[in-house]
Amino acid sequence: MEREILFTGVGGQGVQLAAQVLAQAAIREDRHVMLLGTYGGTMRGGNTDVSLVVGDLPITSPPVVSRAWSGVLMHHAFWEPLHRKLGPDSVVVVNASLFEADLDRESLRVYEVEATRIATEAGSPLAASLALIGAYAAVTDLVGIDSLVACMQEALPSYRRQHAETNERALRAGFEAAPRGAAPAWKNEGRAA
Repeated sequence: MEREILFTGVGGQGVQLAAQVLAQAAIREDRHVMLLGTYGGTMRGGNTDVSLVVGDLPITSPPVVSRAWSGVLMHHAFWEPLHRKLGPDSVVVVNASLFEADLDRESLRVYEVEATRIATEAGSPLAASLALIGAYAAVTDLVGIDSLVACMQEALPSYRRQHAETNERALRAGFEAAPRGAAPAWKNEGRAA
């Protein structure tokens, strides 16, 4: 079984980091992963998207995804291209603090999380993308929270280590803010917290 996750946001929101942490957590939990990050032409403020495929067997094709099981939405600015790739009943976890576009609630399973507020309360609004993937992990049980925390700590470069504690609080608070197992990624298999 494979699960496709599409991420979208604005450059500088941490979308690429969040996707990498989720991918590493899936690897830690014995899943196979392929990840493709794309960037707009600007350093900050342009589009930033990620396609992530997580499977229980080796993945043979590149993560060029035409249809996806789920989406992680940090911002509405570049939502439309991703929206076209989501099929009926796709799982969507949204940063309700910033997202202002209409969502097709008739066909999508939408879970809104105040990720920016949660991250701010955890100590830094810059950790909003981590709060959002914490929520995504809770909703989908794709990976456990402890794997996310461990992989976030490993992903931080030495000059960003001072953010580890705040990032962990944001991940855990996002995880706690979402309904646990509401849209499980894996059939008949729970994931450890």
